Amino acid sequence: MRRREFMTLIGAMAAAWPGPAHPQAAATIGYLDSRSEQSDAPFTAAFQRGLAESGGNQRTIIEFRWADNDPAVLANLANQLIATKPAVIVAAGGAITAIALKKLTKDIPIVFVNGADPVKTDLVHSINRPEANFTGVSFLATQIVAKRLELLLELVPNAKLISAIVNPKNPDFASMVRDFEAAQRTFHVQFKVYQASTMPEIEAAFADMEAHRPNALLIGGDAYYNGVRRYLIAQSTRLSLPSIFDVREFAAEGGLISYGTSQTEAYRQAGLYVGRILRGAVPADLPVLQSARFELIINIATAKALGVAVPNKLMALADEVIE
Repeated sequence: MRRREFMTLIGAMAAAWPGPAHPQAAATIGYLDSRSEQSDAPFTAAFQRGLAESGGNQRTIIEFRWADNDPAVLANLANQLIATKPAVIVAAGGAITAIALKKLTKDIPIVFVNGADPVKTDLVHSINRPEANFTGVSFLATQIVAKRLELLLELVPNAKLISAIVNPKNPDFASMVRDFEAAQRTFHVQFKVYQASTMPEIEAAFADMEAHRPNALLIGGDAYYNGVRRYLIAQSTRLSLPSIFDVREFAAEGGLISYGTSQTEAYRQAGLYVGRILRGAVPADLPVLQSARFELIINIATAKALGVAVPNKLMALADEVIE
């Protein structure tokens, strides 16, 4: 074989031989949160665990945008994320985030995580068949007022006046008010309900409580309250108010007791859904998940500081006791 023929043959073989695989471009995941990076650290960590479990964390870039509890900036942050042309966007920090995104895109898959009814808030047409670019995880944040009150009265059985703080801007506000009215009739206690959607309104509520001295406090489930939970915990401690909250993170950071669905589990499930979408699933075909894992958390150190005796019955029911 002549040298020229040999080189031609080698060249042809080289052209036909499969070369090294070129890595695919990294997919971008948008993550829009109405709260802060600090307050939502447990939830973003849970989301990333779910994403890793699904294999969706391989060759991905997450673009985070934080509103820091300022709803006015959500639309601008959402537009910033949309401009990056992400493969999917996570709507975190309550229904307000998902609602902001719904106004701006009908094409990018959106995975939401919140406690509001996704049908009533018009995020999806149906739980089982979302029929649009939205799906996600829904958990009960506001619909178990009676159970929280029952647990609070186990800790403060002689309570006559119980204060409650609720957010009138919460999509489920009307149903929360009805639950409070029903609970008042059932348990024969007096409620003083404060409507607060801003820090000045929350501060005014605590100032009034300091003057009227209720026996206990119930904080309504709300994304905004979760974002300012350290302040709520600090004020309830300052007034020596036995208080019940809706998510574990309150009790973990010094609140007396929390009862509600596990939001960290909800965010983990959202991570799993994002992974499925990255592999080709369509949001319209993914039913909205109903997070049903409830957890009762008691901070026994806070109970001792407040002089509250925790009944053995509650200790036995607790999913976690924080010393």
